[in-house]
Amino acid sequence: MKIEITSLKNPKVKNFLDLQKPKSRRKTGLFTIEGIREISLAQQGGYLLKDIFIQEGLYKADNQYPINMSAANLYQVTQEIFSKIAYRDSSGGIVATATMKNHQLDDLKLDKNPLLMVLESVEKPGNIGAMLRTADAGNISGLIICDSACDIYNPNVVRSSLGCLFTVPVAACSNEELLAFLKKNNIQSFATLLSASYKYTSASYLGPTAFVLGAESDGLSPFWQQNADVKIKIPMAGKIDSLNVSNAAAIFMFEALRQRNL
Repeated sequence: MKIEITSLKNPKVKNFLDLQKPKSRRKTGLFTIEGIREISLAQQGGYLLKDIFIQEGLYKADNQYPINMSAANLYQVTQEIFSKIAYRDSSGGIVATATMKNHQLDDLKLDKNPLLMVLESVEKPGNIGAMLRTADAGNISGLIICDSACDIYNPNVVRSSLGCLFTVPVAACSNEELLAFLKKNNIQSFATLLSASYKYTSASYLGPTAFVLGAESDGLSPFWQQNADVKIKIPMAGKIDSLNVSNAAAIFMFEALRQRNL
């Protein structure tokens, strides 16, 4: 049953807007999602929706991205309210709140020959969202975020991932925890460094592989420079010395997939 909300002062509206703040997300364990595709993929990925808000006359069901409306509290809001709670014009007349997952490293399910992407200390939400899209495109085993300065449930991460936050296995941990995990599972780590003498095309990624990338501003920390198994780079022929981290990740990932004939 839909419940109508007609006032911007309604507590449900206030609570939704509060979830734009990290403190509120941490306190409630909830985050926001916009869009038909994104909400559908979240449900398919096992996320529990709490509240769904639709603008009558704007929202239309999409058979390609079904949403189980009965799995959450359903609210119908006015155009004024929806314009307040929806960030994008392309949200399709629907937004929702959902429960966060824990993303423990030990919960990451590895296949027989895993291919992983690792991000260390990346701060920009848009870069994490783009990395998730890259990871989804390659259908890799997982994205691991180490010592992150960014909340993966930041609304900008959720929006820029276009729903791939819900399709890619994600784990968060410290550098030390990841190093122990890689060694335990016999996964070779490849640190991506400007100073590396080894071109990425010269390495073999046929076995269990983890590419470790750092923030664009500072690169990888000394921890990975010292502890990675292999150090590789993308040769740069122009004036700049680095690529956007998601672009670099795509180059490494598709080279590994090419070698594996996938």
